Amino acid sequence: MRRRLGITLIALGAFLVVLAPLVRYPVADRLVQAPGDQYGITKLAAENATYFSVGDLKVLTGNLDITVTTRGDVDQATGDHVVWDQFTAVDDVTNNKQGISLSEFRSAFNKYNGVGVNCCNANIDEVPVTLEGQIYLFPFGVEKKTYKVFNPSTKKAYDAVFVGEETIGGLRVYKFEQKIPPTVIDTLDAPASVLDLPETGNVKVDRVYDGVVTYWVEPTTGAPVNQQQQRHEVLKTTDGVERLPAFIATAKFTPATVDAQVATVRESLDQVRLIRSTLPLAALVFGVLSLAVGVILTRSRREKAPE
Repeated sequence: MRRRLGITLIALGAFLVVLAPLVRYPVADRLVQAPGDQYGITKLAAENATYFSVGDLKVLTGNLDITVTTRGDVDQATGDHVVWDQFTAVDDVTNNKQGISLSEFRSAFNKYNGVGVNCCNANIDEVPVTLEGQIYLFPFGVEKKTYKVFNPSTKKAYDAVFVGEETIGGLRVYKFEQKIPPTVIDTLDAPASVLDLPETGNVKVDRVYDGVVTYWVEPTTGAPVNQQQQRHEVLKTTDGVERLPAFIATAKFTPATVDAQVATVRESLDQVRLIRSTLPLAALVFGVLSLAVGVILTRSRREKAPE
């Protein structure tokens, strides 16, 4: 009986010892993933923003509240990808104007590394879009290097360059900076009189966007803890002359949103550590103990056997 138990323990121990590195590496890498049932609300604020009010036909200055609602499309979360729908609403609290900007973004991305996947009716404001680069998240296990990150305003991906480490809410984070060059994002008709032009009627103007987006990312989970968007949009006539500001603002996560992001990331970190550290270590320890006890039992049985 002791010998049979010893052999069983040796077999169990060998299995756990072999299992430990598998849980730590390939298995863990498949278990750590972005959720398909994501739901969250992110708030940003922009003080003293300047924008052209279509309703007033003039430039206004005010403090803006920006609400970003993200919801996962569970039915489309199949295979290696998830699908998230994002709705952004901008309100001018200074001038009591609701919905001065409304936009929608539907995207699909690889749930293991955050890279865009072109499927599932990906679109921006119902216009199909080709996705590339990181979408919402950086990869699990972020490195100190440059990543391509998708910019919904220009519908292109640009380099997000690693610029240093910081601490936010007690978390070590990597800081990345992305510079977007001047890009025409829309062409529209505007009254010549509003642009101080001598013509009558409407004239064609380009809406030109450039900016700097800064990301503070927790490196283990790849999740953003903070974000800042320096946005510079102007209206230019076809001669390339800047006529009016369209939207100029620096938007940042609110302190409450940063606190919520930190809390969420801490929970994710606990799960990642459980999968990548605690479970493999436990499997290794119990495996070694099982091997040791099994060897002792089988040896003691042989030592007691008559000659």
